[in-house]
Amino acid sequence: MNILCLDQFGELGGAQRCLLDLLPAMAERGWGVHLAAPGGLLGERAIAMGGGITAHTLRCGPYSSGKKSLADMARFAAETPRLAREIRGLARQYDADLIYVNGPRLLPAAALASRKGPRVLFHSHSLLDGTARRVAGRAMEMADATIVASCHFVATPWLAYSRDRDVQVVYNGVRRMAEGKRDGPAAEFRIGVIGRISPEKGQADFLRAARILHGLAAPCRFLICGSPLFSDPGALRYGAAVEALAEGLPVEFNGWTEDIEGVLGRLDLLVVPSTAVDATPRVVMEAFAAGVPVVAFACGGIPEIVEHGVTGFLVEERSAQGLAFAIRDLLGKPERLLEIAERARAKARGEFSLERYRAQMVRAIEGALI
Repeated sequence: MNILCLDQFGELGGAQRCLLDLLPAMAERGWGVHLAAPGGLLGERAIAMGGGITAHTLRCGPYSSGKKSLADMARFAAETPRLAREIRGLARQYDADLIYVNGPRLLPAAALASRKGPRVLFHSHSLLDGTARRVAGRAMEMADATIVASCHFVATPWLAYSRDRDVQVVYNGVRRMAEGKRDGPAAEFRIGVIGRISPEKGQADFLRAARILHGLAAPCRFLICGSPLFSDPGALRYGAAVEALAEGLPVEFNGWTEDIEGVLGRLDLLVVPSTAVDATPRVVMEAFAAGVPVVAFACGGIPEIVEHGVTGFLVEERSAQGLAFAIRDLLGKPERLLEIAERARAKARGEFSLERYRAQMVRAIEGALI
């Protein structure tokens, strides 16, 4: 079997890391694996994996994350016919049996390219709304696509476009990690946020909570690890606003890094202050695997993977004050945090293992061809 994998971004966000996790499992099955994406680290990493994986630079975008304007939608529509011809040419070149679409902006072009040709599988990692959802949904109907979603929160809106096929839910998987032993005095509690800097990830709310904690709690240090991605001007402006909010606080900005295990090893607590549109952030599962307790807003798909008081802590009131008070209540309970972290590590080894993710995705791919 030959698979043509499409991605709308060349940078390494969460969806791209999920694809990189899956590529070796495809190659191990003896499948021909071919990636098409804009230039960037994604293609370089795919080729470096070996196994005969190839990468082609796809002429699309640049795209940004987040809500799209009417002008953006018009530009996407205008470039769709050319993209469809390019994708069709690649599918023929590699004799593709399946087009694996890892991002919604390429769905219309993939649907056109697949006519009387390969099947289509769409892997949905995030929530779409409005015009973007309708366009993607119609493309999936046209292609009679198999749909795989990262959680039920993401899957539900696609039910209207799935025809007689089920929308399959496959939670992300992460590799096993060593439990970190951070440096520094035991009295200094280290609290961090890890992820792409953008409004939906909530770094501003984290810093507002940090300012409240700074005056109420035992000595704490705060870490923000990440940077704006995907050529998003709004995220760049947001990043500047986040840095301004940190003024006068003991905050370290770590920038973008691939060493998530190393960063988690320095933390006593991971905060996930996502907005209501976020799905199931991969970093939650990574924290589980590293034995770092998680505090998160109870929104989006997060309650599907964090069980309050069992594998982490959910904050129902989405406010900086609610987050600050939830963290403050945990600072004096090290035994409770340790108990939660151990349960979360066990959950990561079972339900969120990389092996489980790969096996379920391979079955979904095989099922798409039936």
